[in-house]
Amino acid sequence: MQHSDLKSAGYGDEAPIAALATIPGSCALTVIRCSGAGSIELFSSVFAPSNKKTLLTEAEGNTVIHGWIVSKEESEKIDEVVISIFRAPKSYTGEDSIDISCHGGHSAWKAVMAVLKDAGYRDALAGEFTFRAFMNGKIDLTKSESVIELVNAKTDVSRRHAVSRLCGSLQKEINDIKALLVQVLATAEIYLDYSEDEISADFDAGASDEIAGKLPNKEIARDALKKLKKLSDSWLLERLYQQGVTIVIAGCPNSGKSSLFNSFLKEDRSIVTDIPGTTRDWIEAFVSVEGIPVRLIDTAGLRETNDSVEKIGVQRSRTLLQEADIVLYLIDGEMGITDDDYEFLALQNTEDKYIFIWNKSDIKPSPDGYISISAKTGQGLAQLFSTVAAVIKKQTDVFQLFDEPNAASIGIGTERQKKLVDSACSLLKEALVMSENNEPLDLIAPLIREAVNSLGEITGEVSTADILEEMFSRFCVGK
Repeated sequence: MQHSDLKSAGYGDEAPIAALATIPGSCALTVIRCSGAGSIELFSSVFAPSNKKTLLTEAEGNTVIHGWIVSKEESEKIDEVVISIFRAPKSYTGEDSIDISCHGGHSAWKAVMAVLKDAGYRDALAGEFTFRAFMNGKIDLTKSESVIELVNAKTDVSRRHAVSRLCGSLQKEINDIKALLVQVLATAEIYLDYSEDEISADFDAGASDEIAGKLPNKEIARDALKKLKKLSDSWLLERLYQQGVTIVIAGCPNSGKSSLFNSFLKEDRSIVTDIPGTTRDWIEAFVSVEGIPVRLIDTAGLRETNDSVEKIGVQRSRTLLQEADIVLYLIDGEMGITDDDYEFLALQNTEDKYIFIWNKSDIKPSPDGYISISAKTGQGLAQLFSTVAAVIKKQTDVFQLFDEPNAASIGIGTERQKKLVDSACSLLKEALVMSENNEPLDLIAPLIREAVNSLGEITGEVSTADILEEMFSRFCVGK
């Protein structure tokens, strides 16, 4: 579908645009994406194909051509490239487009971008390629949002869920629910437009309630409400897989925090020495625990110190403990429970977020109430990882709502979608309550229509320029 009424300067125009589609840096290749009206013809002014007989302007879509980027004025060779040509409407944006594979050095791609801008391309805005794909009817808003979800996915589970939405699972579910509400609304409006005597007995399709007050096809409306509630609940799980939880590793100096941190990462990220106080500041990394993204933080050892730098690190550690969803508190099994440990434990309540770990259990067995591990040998780590996963699930309290939470399920992918689903839920609930109270149908029908419009906003069938620009501005450049 076209949204020509939404087009404005910047987002929504058809000017040729260009941007990096890969992360800048030193690598083998960098991909630069170009798109827009007349984009192929414009690019031909700065491209010299290696085969002199090849005419870029006559090249078919979905073809690859080797050649050189050349400066427009001096015909200086800038970089050797391979270009992929896509002709409208068979392209990501629905426009004529070119993907340039150039060398990945910083100087190389910057020189290519400079030539493109000199030729007449402008820098693409954040998310502008995906915006154009939406505007040209290539994808709906749920698929558009799944693109950035896929870019930001931190675990394989979050990736699978984003791919499911990119394949249209959420779009189909929303459209199916909307079709139910449209059926209810259409019947209601017919009842409003015609007298009871003018409506045939078999037209009703099961709506036997009196016209004066009750909503026709009420069971269909209840079925739609049930589906909307399930979608609304799905956001709790989807948000967990997207945003994850924060786990802080804490304990006295030399208790094995950094070794445990490295065990989670399966790499030597934190410096490990026998010298207490080696970790002066916190260090973090994302890991996956049963598909859930975990922001894992290794902190400075908790102790009283006169070292001004270490003191700052200890204070930051205490702040992180307050913000953490889960705290892994390590006891040095070789030293046993120290005065600093007792002081820390005395200040804590019995919140479920604390998991107490007895490290170096290969040297000295743990007392009751601790998970025994050896960060050095790996003993007990499997049990610890399982315990962490169990605590996450218990804290979030959403896994019981889903039969297969790790599967590529139909769920809401963004807070925007959640708000609109909740809006449709609220409107539909109000309509059903009013129906039970025998309120006039001409007051009930507008609520159903508003609910339909809320669902239309999720897919983009109903949208405004300011909402679209605000949404796509959150994307990365090149998408």
